[in-house]
Amino acid sequence: MQSTAHIARIAQLPAELRLLPRHLMPAPRPSLSTARSALFARLGRNGRVCEQRRAMTINQLDDKQDRRERVVVLGSGWAGYTVARALDSNKYQTIVVSPRSYFAFTPLLASTAVGTLEFRTALEPIRTKRTNVSFLQGWADAVDFKSKKITIEEAVEDTSASQALVDERHAGETKLQRRERQKADARKGTCFDLAYDKLVITVGCYTQTFSTPGVKEHALFLKDVGDARRIRNRILACFEAAALPTTTDKQRKQLLNFAIVGGGPTGIEFSAELHDIIKEDMARIYPELIQFHKITVYDVAKKVLPMFDENLAKYAMQTFNREGIAIKTNHHVEELRPGSPEEKGASADNHEVYTLRIKEEGEIGVGMVVWSTGLMQNPFVSSALSDGYYEVPKSFRRTEGETNNPDHLQWRVKTDKKTGSIMTDNRLQLKLLGEGGGNKNPEAILKDVYALGDCAIVEGTLYPATAQVASQKAYWLAKRLNKGDMENSGFTWKNMGVMAYVGNWNALLQGGGSGGISGRLAWIIWRGAYLTKSVSWRNKILIPMYWAINWLFGRDISRF
Repeated sequence: MQSTAHIARIAQLPAELRLLPRHLMPAPRPSLSTARSALFARLGRNGRVCEQRRAMTINQLDDKQDRRERVVVLGSGWAGYTVARALDSNKYQTIVVSPRSYFAFTPLLASTAVGTLEFRTALEPIRTKRTNVSFLQGWADAVDFKSKKITIEEAVEDTSASQALVDERHAGETKLQRRERQKADARKGTCFDLAYDKLVITVGCYTQTFSTPGVKEHALFLKDVGDARRIRNRILACFEAAALPTTTDKQRKQLLNFAIVGGGPTGIEFSAELHDIIKEDMARIYPELIQFHKITVYDVAKKVLPMFDENLAKYAMQTFNREGIAIKTNHHVEELRPGSPEEKGASADNHEVYTLRIKEEGEIGVGMVVWSTGLMQNPFVSSALSDGYYEVPKSFRRTEGETNNPDHLQWRVKTDKKTGSIMTDNRLQLKLLGEGGGNKNPEAILKDVYALGDCAIVEGTLYPATAQVASQKAYWLAKRLNKGDMENSGFTWKNMGVMAYVGNWNALLQGGGSGGISGRLAWIIWRGAYLTKSVSWRNKILIPMYWAINWLFGRDISRF
């Protein structure tokens, strides 16, 4: 206060008498040009924040390693998120690399897509106070097994819509084509290298579209929270458009015709959830429109839910028939395009309905198509890991009976011929094939590289590509790494059974053996299992709260 008063008195003196010590002089305010220069110094040429502005630099990660082995986990799905949380932070520095900064609890996505639960209840952030896990948001672009380095492309844009990324990731490119594109593509994120001691590949898979025309552009998928949000908005948009006075009855039938392609658990559960919101909420809000709605499940197989016992699958079909949901097996989708069947050459930016062409039925006007079929390999597996040869790495280990000199061979990742999945041994270690050693290609194992989840299979097994298998592999691997014991018995899957919701508070439950239960009791077990499997206590509290709120007051049908 004294210094301030002193400055004020001096300011009243003539200029020649204003002798103020320098340390008491007020700091000059920066000019606009100075501030602008400082801003651009912190930005790159394309206007993005430079890499030095990262919250966690590679040097900082190195400083915090503290003599621990670094485990880099590629992916934040069931396998990646589980193994990252289960690793001992006193022994390992765990770094998750993923284009999304959260784990999606996929069994609840169908419920979030219709408003039974809010989207946050199906999310678990990677960065939390409860875990000592570092995170880098990016794509794995290339891997150098010999030098133990991963090349990562930054990815901080919205990556919540899973299927939209298939084309963006340029599946099928060779390394040379990818490098040339990267040089020409100014929008590509900056790449950087990250060293590892152990690498865990859990990049997952995408939904298989079978190259059906128009599907990847106009269908909706259910693999991530962004997909669920788009489905929810589309359902509400269809009802709002159908409620307009200018909409004809014929247009209403098309707008409220919902098609689900795929008769697996995801397709069946979403169909049931869609039925519930229409019967329980839309019927009260749009009573005059319910007569126009229709839900149809299409599948190329002879029956839906092939992983269930025949009696349980039959129960699901009977339940759907009673509720007015049509199931059409042995049906083949040939095309999906914008516009009604009467319109030709409709613009994708100016339409209200879509035309779904079925081989067995012809063209059908629909308001929404949800695509839930098989799996296709992640581009990182199909391109980055499968299109080149690798020098023998330091962690190379010969398979039993192998006599070739590894230095004289060229090695590539061994993949399944049918699915393209990464092949591993029963300890989840990556397998390599050597070429140049005669008629029979020798095999090798990378000790410090592991692959699990949907993108990998244990050679000689037929484990299903489910969250249950992925999480069991992740827990097994984390436990072995924490103990430092990878040489004993390998991984074996314990079948805990499968569940599926079929609507109107009914579900299916099949145990690890034969037989199972259905109906209301199975529904109670179904909800209890998903609640207990939720990771955080936050969501364990929120999920039953939203169930109760929506039961009392109905689902929120606001579009946002």
